[in-house]
Amino acid sequence: MAEVINLARAKKQAARKAARKTADANAAKFGRTKAEREVEEAQAEKAARDLDAHKRETD
Repeated sequence: MAEVINLARAKKQAARKAARKTADANAAKFGRTKAEREVEEAQAEKAARDLDAHKRETD
């Protein structure tokens, strides 16, 4: 037979789990130092420049 559970408690636990997942994602996205953000931005700019440098020019 199935285990008896409190639905209100189960809903709260599921909501906490979802909130924690969102918080972890935001911490990974926004929880970086200024130096880390600048390095990532510089790498993205360099990648874009390198890609543009390899494009053919159409006449």
